[in-house]
Amino acid sequence: MCKNCKKPYYISTAIAYTSGKPHIGNTYEIVLADAIARYKREQGYDVYFQTGTDEHGQKIELKAAEAGITPKEFVDNVAGEIKRIWDLMNTSYDKFIRTTDEYHEKQVQKIFKKLYEQGDIYKGNYEGLYCTPCESFWTASQVVDGKCPDCGRPVQPAKEEAYFFRMSKYAQRLIDHINEHPEFIQPVSRKNEMMNNFLLPGLQDLCVSRTSFKWGIPVDFDPRHVTYVWLDALTNYITGIGYDCDGNHDEMFKKHWPADLHLIGKDIIRFHTIYWPIFLMALDLPLPKQVFGHPWLLQGDGKMSKSKGNVLYADTLVDFFGVDAVRYFVLHEMPFENDGVISWELMVERMNSDLANILGNLVNRTVSMTNKYFGGVVENKGVLEDVDEDLKNTILEAVKKADDKMNKLRVADAITEIFGIFRRSNKYIDETTPWALAKDEEKKDRLATVLYNLTESITIGASLLASFMPETSEKILAQLNTTKRSLEEMGQFGLYPNGNKVTEKPEILFARMDVKEVLEKVEAMRAAEAKDAGEEEKKEEEEKVVDVEKKPEITYEDFAKLQFQIGKIIKCEEVKKSKKLLCSQVKIGSEVRQIVSGIKAWYKPDQMVGKKVMVVTNLKPATLAGMLSEGMILCAEDDEGNLSLMIPERDVKPGSEVC
Repeated sequence: MCKNCKKPYYISTAIAYTSGKPHIGNTYEIVLADAIARYKREQGYDVYFQTGTDEHGQKIELKAAEAGITPKEFVDNVAGEIKRIWDLMNTSYDKFIRTTDEYHEKQVQKIFKKLYEQGDIYKGNYEGLYCTPCESFWTASQVVDGKCPDCGRPVQPAKEEAYFFRMSKYAQRLIDHINEHPEFIQPVSRKNEMMNNFLLPGLQDLCVSRTSFKWGIPVDFDPRHVTYVWLDALTNYITGIGYDCDGNHDEMFKKHWPADLHLIGKDIIRFHTIYWPIFLMALDLPLPKQVFGHPWLLQGDGKMSKSKGNVLYADTLVDFFGVDAVRYFVLHEMPFENDGVISWELMVERMNSDLANILGNLVNRTVSMTNKYFGGVVENKGVLEDVDEDLKNTILEAVKKADDKMNKLRVADAITEIFGIFRRSNKYIDETTPWALAKDEEKKDRLATVLYNLTESITIGASLLASFMPETSEKILAQLNTTKRSLEEMGQFGLYPNGNKVTEKPEILFARMDVKEVLEKVEAMRAAEAKDAGEEEKKEEEEKVVDVEKKPEITYEDFAKLQFQIGKIIKCEEVKKSKKLLCSQVKIGSEVRQIVSGIKAWYKPDQMVGKKVMVVTNLKPATLAGMLSEGMILCAEDDEGNLSLMIPERDVKPGSEVC
């Protein structure tokens, strides 16, 4: 342990992406980081704990457009919701950074320019496959059945001018660092994955700018480009503590960098152990000491997903079980390397067995017996037996083991050791039978000693529990009329003040729950949510309509004269003489036609390539801005005049007839 050393300790979570409300799997990370941060403070470290939100990217731009608000308004709303949940879970972060913070944005621009000027970033063209939800580019060899290897969603062809970072320049240096610092990537399985799947086969240069959307930090010397997500997001770990690209660093940066621990989900381990270290090398900064890729918290039927309808949210669980019960569950149920599972049934089981019975009942019985037999006064009469020494040794050994587990980031194992204290204390009650001792006046001092030992054991356990269940720890210590012990004091048995008096009326810490009643409430809640969602969707459908001026009626014979087919755009470019027109080469069956369309305001040429669209193919050719147009690409127009291409719902072959 670090005795009053006040050595700096910087811990960070990944910054949450502001695409929507975080589910309990996302929330697990901030609770885990909080438990580690609180424990490090107990060890005497000067802890700096940073979290926040990642707020740029194409996905945000699209979601904001769907919601009819600006991207900034959208991320303000979601960032506020994320912060509310982090606060609800009683997390003790020191800073909540947002990538829309002015200081962060300015530093990202400086970093981009610095890396460009020193030759680490160069301009080129990107052509490949893009996953919008993951904001990731992939090569044809990396995708799996035409889908993103990370999230399993479909990818789309993309081609655009972009800036690239020369990853290969630093690859060997990173390989050497990982080999020389085995603690850098944890667990070890994550290290092996990064080395074997990415580093050793050879790194490709990384795309670090985009031109196909605008919601990002502009590249100040080439404003058509915005900084791509990972160069923007990852640098929060240094900008948040006062890094200045010009060298005028804040004292906080000088004190706390390099970070002691980046705590992240296993799905983004590649970005934090390959891209981020290489960016830091290019900036001539030391690398973080450790990156821990924690496993996922899964629903019983797999990874949480809105499309699966199996998403659980922290605030919903808190309404049922309370903050500390939810903290206990997510921390206790997550193994060190393997994914954990959450379900309503398992939550109720843990509430009843661990929290209500093992912990809550122990505290209640001890306080109640102390009041019943001694008017609430706790005294050590020194009447000892062999069982007392075994209790003492078990408690003190559990303190050491829990500390060792926390030093290895094995949080679930540390909690198991703490609850071992409470289990042993319950067994001690069965072994000493205080109710039987109370019947014999000659054994009154022995009874007092037993209750003192129980009170002392609970005090140590509750003090150790503070990092994981802070409110519960406070409540227990208040009932025992004492204060939290330091880690050093927890290593000693017998410090509870002799003659101290416990509370007169013990508070029930956790009430037992009926699983059937809980599941019935859950079903009622889901039914109400489904009804509300349906009504909201119906309301939106009613509101979002467009009435257009009606044209004269035509006969079926008139309509039958038109031929509609599916065409695939294989090439597209701007018409230089026009501000409105794009010229597309469209494959329709075995032929390729040139079609000129007035859609430049809504689509860039590289966005058109690869799309399958509806085309009128028997329209008489016309000349527009000096260019021949051999058909018409169909679009829908909203009430504000915005155009949207008519695209088939399913993947159909070019030339297919629309009927």
